[in-house]
Amino acid sequence: MTTIVRFAPSPTGMIHIGNARTALFNWLFAMKTGGQLIQRFDDTDVARSKQEYADAILTDLEWLGIKPSAIDYQSKRFAIYDAAVAKLKSAGLLYPCYETADELERRRKIRLSRRLPPVYGREALKLTADEISALEAEGRKPHWRFLLPNFADDPFAPSRTEVHWDDVVRGPQTVDLASMSDPVLVREDGTYLYTLPSVADDIEMGITHIIRGDDHVTNTGAQIALFRALGAEPPAFGHHNLLTTASGEGLSKRTGALSITGLRESGIEPMAVASLAVLIGTSESVQPVATMEELAARFDPAATSKSAAKFDPAEVGTLNRALIHQMSFAEVQARLAELGIEGPQAEEFWLAVRGNLETVADAATWWRIVREGPDTAESLSEEDRGFVAEAFDLLPPEPWDRGTWRIWTDAVKAQSGRKGKTLFMPLRLALTGRPSGPELADLLPLLGRAGTLGRRP
Repeated sequence: MTTIVRFAPSPTGMIHIGNARTALFNWLFAMKTGGQLIQRFDDTDVARSKQEYADAILTDLEWLGIKPSAIDYQSKRFAIYDAAVAKLKSAGLLYPCYETADELERRRKIRLSRRLPPVYGREALKLTADEISALEAEGRKPHWRFLLPNFADDPFAPSRTEVHWDDVVRGPQTVDLASMSDPVLVREDGTYLYTLPSVADDIEMGITHIIRGDDHVTNTGAQIALFRALGAEPPAFGHHNLLTTASGEGLSKRTGALSITGLRESGIEPMAVASLAVLIGTSESVQPVATMEELAARFDPAATSKSAAKFDPAEVGTLNRALIHQMSFAEVQARLAELGIEGPQAEEFWLAVRGNLETVADAATWWRIVREGPDTAESLSEEDRGFVAEAFDLLPPEPWDRGTWRIWTDAVKAQSGRKGKTLFMPLRLALTGRPSGPELADLLPLLGRAGTLGRRP
């Protein structure tokens, strides 16, 4: 049997690193099992769903290295949901309810005051035909609830009914259907809530494993019952812990918190995002992983903690720097060429500067400094200006290599008596205009003797 998983966000905003965690868990699971991932957009909320968000999500997934085998939209699949509704109604498992939100809230409070669980009491099942006609004459339209199989003969006498599954992430799980209200599947206006389209699609698409956030754990019992009511064997389920900010706040597409688009546009590498999104909150240490294949080899859903994973956004930057500092020239050659960094010195330049970059795009600044001179020079004191001018008189002849810097500074030290920071800092400022940066031993051969003399104060 081929493993088939799905990533099914609602296109109501930009996905964030928490959403990416779910997408990556599914993608890596498919990679490890030789399976496929279906990209499905749960866009039945027509008012809030937008194609521009769906397109942005597809762009983000491609950037992350996630490659769906198919893309589909729930808004194009209503015939499947209508057929599921008809099947449930004919089996007597979907029943109309006419209570308003206020009426339901009052009943909930009454049950709580009596120290009873605040579940729906199935009062709508007691309505007579005349009572239903009277309610509809008032203009009320029904919402439709799925009758959970949590009773023997009398739906008004539910009894403990355990649903078990071996969670891919959390291990053995149990939910008691008697502790739940019959879920609403269809609203008064005829639109569908999440549960029915999701289950109907999972059946029709042949989904074998559903891997999602652990905020869905309590939904799973009812969904398993719905799979069976529709004549299908439920897939395997896995529920990973959620990501929160360092202060414990949840992430939201609506607020744009740590959106993948924003991270990409700020120059973060996709594997920095993937490494953090997958490894945080697991027994694995959070380290920069260079390829998706390597990350898949390290991925073990069962190693995920059951508690929420708090993280500092600065960790993304830390991983990003570590990845860049290890990148070969071949890995970035095309991207450097887009920045205008090409030619016989390009590889030597990359190896010289990569250890000081926050993003690959930052290389353009150092390329300009090497080729054209400092663009933001810090001023030298009069004493240092004189020292640097004399130091430039001691530049050794070419050819230059990495050892030239030592030869030059040894000569300058012998003549001036300066050493340490008082020797090196004025030379660095004169050559680059910056108090820190790549090793001058690496930059000096790139500048050449003529280029270096051109920076004489």
